[in-house]
Amino acid sequence: MMWAFFERLLDSSMLSPHGICLLWEPELIWLHVVSDACIAAAYFSIPFALAILVTKRRDLKFGWVYWAFAIFIMACGLTHVLSIYTLWVPVYGIEGMVKAATAVASVVTAGALWPLLPKILTIPSPFELRQVQAALEEEEIKSRDATLLLQQVSDAQRAMRESVARLTAIVETAVDGVILLDAQDRILLFNPACERLFGYSADEVMGRNVGMLMPAAGTAPDSHARHFATAGEAIGLRQDGSTFPMDVSVGRTRQDGELIFVGIVHDLTARKLTEQQLQQAQKMETVGQLSGGIAHDFNNLLTVIIGNAEHLSEQLKARPDLRRFSEDICQSGERGAELTQRLLAFSRRQLLQPQTIDCRGLLESMFKLLKRTLREDIEIRTASRPGTIVAFADRAQLESAVLNLALNAQDAMPAGGHLTLSTELTTLDDDYRALHPEVASGSYVLISITDDGEGMMPEVTRRAFEPFFTTKEVGKGSGLGLSMVYGFAKQSNGHVSIYSEPGLGTTVRIYLPRADIGSSHAELSDGEDAAPRGYETILIAEDDPFVRSSAIRRVEALGYRVVAAVNGKEALQQLRTEPGIDMLFTDIVMPGGMSGWELADQARRIRPGLPVLFTSGYALETLVEQGHAHAQAIVLTKPYRKVELAQRLRDAFAAAVVTS
Repeated sequence: MMWAFFERLLDSSMLSPHGICLLWEPELIWLHVVSDACIAAAYFSIPFALAILVTKRRDLKFGWVYWAFAIFIMACGLTHVLSIYTLWVPVYGIEGMVKAATAVASVVTAGALWPLLPKILTIPSPFELRQVQAALEEEEIKSRDATLLLQQVSDAQRAMRESVARLTAIVETAVDGVILLDAQDRILLFNPACERLFGYSADEVMGRNVGMLMPAAGTAPDSHARHFATAGEAIGLRQDGSTFPMDVSVGRTRQDGELIFVGIVHDLTARKLTEQQLQQAQKMETVGQLSGGIAHDFNNLLTVIIGNAEHLSEQLKARPDLRRFSEDICQSGERGAELTQRLLAFSRRQLLQPQTIDCRGLLESMFKLLKRTLREDIEIRTASRPGTIVAFADRAQLESAVLNLALNAQDAMPAGGHLTLSTELTTLDDDYRALHPEVASGSYVLISITDDGEGMMPEVTRRAFEPFFTTKEVGKGSGLGLSMVYGFAKQSNGHVSIYSEPGLGTTVRIYLPRADIGSSHAELSDGEDAAPRGYETILIAEDDPFVRSSAIRRVEALGYRVVAAVNGKEALQQLRTEPGIDMLFTDIVMPGGMSGWELADQARRIRPGLPVLFTSGYALETLVEQGHAHAQAIVLTKPYRKVELAQRLRDAFAAAVVTS
């Protein structure tokens, strides 16, 4: 039946061509032919274009739609070809089937196209693409600008970090203290120099009122803080309660709209000490000039008095009762002459006759003289270092100075004791000169007179060389003995110092120029260069800030690491908190109720076998005799040279190894 149906459709024997309907008018015929031919040609070209587009543009979405549309257009073109053909041949069945196929293709294409329409509409138009492209270009420009801005910000941040790092390095390594304060005088910055200066760590003072660094700040904190912020000289308060002079320079600025102060703190302790020493030297010089002038004038008066008294004594031979008065006048005049002689010695106006002196031989000769002069309960001995010890000075004045010091030592030992005379070669270096600016550094012969008597208080020691100053009762001392020694040493281009502790005794050291007998100063310098070095950590306990800073500098120069303490209590605390400490280097006499010996005993309880090096103004032998030291103790006698310090440190380490 299906075949019969197609046969009826394809049977055109009973049909007439379409041209009959047009009455075979040529104009109409050719109008349809040309029009259908153009339409068919256009329709046939479209599928070829779509095929080329789809094959070349693999990125196109919905490619199958293009192929469906191409088939639909191809069918449409075929219907127009058949319309031309049916003008002469009535194949309307074939034309109808082609139109049916075209209808199916068009329906399928339209049915597929409408659901895709929303998706197709989302495809941007060229205008939208141009807008997007413009936006992208604008974003790219902004991105480049942002990248450039970020680079500039990064460069600025790096420069700021470098600037902050440099500023931090300057503040952290500054020798002077740097303190930053806010408008309420609260501490915002406390550099390491301040930590060393005041004894506080930065964490302990941050946010607290700066008045805590001033004496008696608790009673008037605001006033003290204002005094600190106004700059100038002030008194600083350390954590341990001690005070020190300081110079404060203050600048002010604003940070984030808030007023802040920057204080630079400079320790004036060394300068004040130097000023005091210079003032003392000037005072002694002034007193010396005054006493020297008085002595000369007084000598003239004494010459007249003594001469007239002698002449009167000769005239009164027949009157013994009156002659006794004239002799008393002569004796008093002679005593006055002795006083003026001492004043001349102090003022350095006496005539000296310097010569080379064998100091070992001089002390041996003085030993015999002192044996006959001093009391029997005074035991005398001499001690000399090996080698040639020759000084350049006036022998008679040196003997007189030693005799004066020995007599003073006898007065300081009313119940008897020991007197030690010793001599050695020594060097006063720049560190010693920093504490005594009037002394020239160099090589000297040292003569020491040591007793184990009552000793002197610090205030007495400071005034000991002043003329007419004495602690003896009226009539038992002129106060010119030590001043004569001082004047003789200074006139000889030397130096004299006193080391004394109440209850321990006194050591007076006379430094005289070393005579040049062929040995050069280079020998001592070689010894300094050959000083043994080390790398261990040493705890230095010393109450005197100048001696402590000098010791720290010397020990660090030998390669050691240093931890410092101002008294025994702080030293023990350092031992508990610093496990790396390898040695204790302590002064024997310290304030605070704990001596160097007691500190060493307690330190060895904390750290058994800890090496200990003691330092004192007394020799070990003197300390042992007084019961203040063990014979096995390692003691470094003040003042000491760098090579002596270096050797004693290694001796202490070696002794600890042998003991363990």
